[in-house]
Amino acid sequence: MSPESPTLNKTAAPADRSRARARTARNHRLLVHGTRVLLLLGLLALWEGLARAAVIDPFNFSMPSKVWDQISQWALHGTPQGPLWEQIWYTLYEALLGWVIGVIGGVVLGIALGRIRFLADVLGPYIKVLNALPRIVLAPIFLIWFGLGPASKVASAVVLVFFPVFFNAFQGAREVDRNLVANSRILGASNRQVTLQVVIPSATSWIFTSLHVSFGFALIGAIVGEYIGATKGLGLLVSASQGTFNAAGVYAAMVLLAVVALLAEGLLAFLEKRLFRWKPADTSTDR
Repeated sequence: MSPESPTLNKTAAPADRSRARARTARNHRLLVHGTRVLLLLGLLALWEGLARAAVIDPFNFSMPSKVWDQISQWALHGTPQGPLWEQIWYTLYEALLGWVIGVIGGVVLGIALGRIRFLADVLGPYIKVLNALPRIVLAPIFLIWFGLGPASKVASAVVLVFFPVFFNAFQGAREVDRNLVANSRILGASNRQVTLQVVIPSATSWIFTSLHVSFGFALIGAIVGEYIGATKGLGLLVSASQGTFNAAGVYAAMVLLAVVALLAEGLLAFLEKRLFRWKPADTSTDR
């Protein structure tokens, strides 16, 4: 045996352990994804079987095959309101615009109130009262104010997005390590520099946590606004399908909305992973 063998064995052992951990994590991901797909297929098969056997009413509950046929018909021949892609884009545009406005407003006001105690003391009670209001019922008011166009749906999305983002940004600003702030001031940082270079980076993880939930709220705001009154959008498809007792159409619009939400969630998760590469990965698995 050569004298270099023990050294080689010592350096090879950590590499083998890293490969084993990576293989275990990959197998766990495959198992999770496979189980999710099997669960979904099982639920769809159960729904289809119960509807075909008339255990549940096919007229009210429809069935997955009819829902798929409805989506295919909309994709190939369009909807009564126009091409399917146009309805999806209309809803996505309203939700995205409302989400961006709500996120910016929530982050700015949350950081401001988290940093300036006087503002928090003055505006705090008003924000709590507004947060306690059932914001979905504001959609008809926005419809009266802004009409059937996208502005009323954007406003509905904004009020749903603003509060979860605001409270997370506010809490993130309050939870900043005081030692970091003190050290920054010792080094001569101004209030503006402390906010931009210490507080906001420290609160970013809190803010990103709210972004995952808030985009779903933005979609809800856009859909509810379209359901009440609109000229285009997935919410209008739901309303029109309900008005004609087309259960398959209602479920088809919901499936399309779920796909849009999942794609947006995947994009946010990708951006979060890119921005927070410094955070240790969660490699824990069930054992």
